[in-house]
Formats: sequence, structure tokens, C-alpha cells
Amino acid sequence: MYAIVEIAGQQFKVEKDRKVYVHRLAAEEGSQIEFDNVLLIDNNGKIQIGTPKVEGAKVTAKVLAHVKADKVIVFKKKRRKTFERKNGHRQCMTQIQIEAINA
Repeated sequence: MYAIVEIAGQQFKVEKDRKVYVHRLAAEEGSQIEFDNVLLIDNNGKIQIGTPKVEGAKVTAKVLAHVKADKVIVFKKKRRKTFERKNGHRQCMTQIQIEAINA
């Protein structure tokens, strides 16, 4: 059984007991959160597609940690103009573990 859920503006395919990294959520570590914007549910071949979301469906998750992603280097250069700029960025992420998919 899996579901497609919209979390923080992005869509994720989630299954029970799977760990997912999403953009930073405003929740305490160890707390339970629910996502009710479920777009699709596949229950052993029986597929429910929402228009735009499946009514009455919820995904329950537990917040494990707030972490930072790997560093991404942004390098800009304009040739023959002596312009070079190098920046690094680390995105703030939240690690969650899916506990239940309720259809």
C-alpha cells in the first residue's frame, strides 16, 4: 500500500515505515503530524485517484529530526569580464517517518 501526498508544496510517494526528507516543517521533534492532502492511494492494486484529493484519506507521520541537506555550490562566471562569484547553500530539511495511511 502506498500513497501520493502533497507535503510543503511537493508531492511524495510514501509507504508505511518509510523515512522521507521534506522541506522544513514547523513541528517539534518526536511529534505526530497528519497530512490530509492525499492525491492518490494504491491499496494492493485498487487505486483511488482524488479530484483533486481523496476524501477522508490521511497520512500520519512522526517527526524524527530537523537536519540540513548536503551543500550545493553555486558558481557564476562571465567570461572576459573578470566576474566570478561562488556561493554555497544548505537547505533545511525535516526527516519524517510514515506511520499510517488511512483511506
